[in-house]
Amino acid sequence: MITKTISIISMLILTFFQSGAKNGSACSEEKLPQENTSDILISDTLKWSERLSESFIVRHPGSVTFDEYMTKNDWNYEQGVVLEALRQMYVKTDDDKYFNFIKENIDQFVTEEGKILKYNYDTFNLDNINTGRQLLFLYEKTKSEKYKIAADTLRKQLKYQPRTKEGGFWHKQIYPYQMWLDGIYMSGPFYAQYVTMFEEDKNYDDITFQIKTVYKHTLDEKTGLLYHAWNENKEQRWADPETGRSKHFWGRAIGWYVMAIVDVLDYLPQEDKNRNDIINILQNVCESLLNFRDSETGLWYQILDMPEREGNYLEASCATMFTYAFAKGANKGYLDKKFFKIAENSFESIIKTHVEVEKNGLINLLHTCRGAGLGGNPYRDGSYEYYISEDQRINDFKGYGPLIYSALELGK
Repeated sequence: MITKTISIISMLILTFFQSGAKNGSACSEEKLPQENTSDILISDTLKWSERLSESFIVRHPGSVTFDEYMTKNDWNYEQGVVLEALRQMYVKTDDDKYFNFIKENIDQFVTEEGKILKYNYDTFNLDNINTGRQLLFLYEKTKSEKYKIAADTLRKQLKYQPRTKEGGFWHKQIYPYQMWLDGIYMSGPFYAQYVTMFEEDKNYDDITFQIKTVYKHTLDEKTGLLYHAWNENKEQRWADPETGRSKHFWGRAIGWYVMAIVDVLDYLPQEDKNRNDIINILQNVCESLLNFRDSETGLWYQILDMPEREGNYLEASCATMFTYAFAKGANKGYLDKKFFKIAENSFESIIKTHVEVEKNGLINLLHTCRGAGLGGNPYRDGSYEYYISEDQRINDFKGYGPLIYSALELGK
């Protein structure tokens, strides 16, 4: 009976998403699915981390991490974001349903020979590295060689990833001489964990180099904020002709960056010569972010420094990512203890302003930007108008996953 109810609900939600994908417009007002059942599937007596995780599992029967409104059925970084949330839930609760979801999902993409289906090595796309964290997790748990072989493929990609002249990873083969803040999260935590698990010399220099290099080139000295990306040869139309930096401070880009640092530090040894530098960068960026919180909600705008500009809005994913980095940073001693309280306040504000609970207990996270990039075809010029024109989504993984991370760090 429960399985049948879940299937009906999933079909209703998918129908809604498909309709929204066809009829939605840029930055249009989000509408929530109206369920045709009053059965309580998710109890409000559970912690937020459990309610969010259970809602995700209900909506994704068959251990899939895609639907037609959001992500494609392929090997992608959004998949990795939500699987990491379930991995953290498994570590916290020891509940096998989370482990089983991760394993069943990954097994849909990794053959017994260790080949990753729907992954293209030749694109040298850093986004494809992120889900590799779950390969390492599954190898640790099962010792099945197929996960190690698949992870080796991703490590090989990093070894041969095209680089800027000073050694920074290109974000993708199709984005030459470009470093994006996003890429630090996509590659760094996997890279650090792989080195820890398998490499005898335990050399983390390349990982910390990537963090420090993109910081150096994207930092705005006046605000302490980081621009979305940097183009070494300054050829892109979005790049400043003098600095090579993109035009704006996109909240989620900085979110990826600070999440990357707190996760990489899990593996960086205490005696590593670059550890203090990385912690100092985290402290500087997080302190700067406090200056751009909305005074009423304590949250952050899509474009951080332009709250009054028409079309700007309080965006969910940057808030969840900052909240996670603040909470974990405080818990680990990287950040001042005040950041834990700030994270608590931000979390409660997200729940109040960006979360809606359906009658059956399923959780919806609102107002997450679909995505924002630079260049490509059609060309994304990095203008203010571009960033605010991207669609907002309900339950987008890039906000939903970090909301679970945040809840766990805060004990919510």
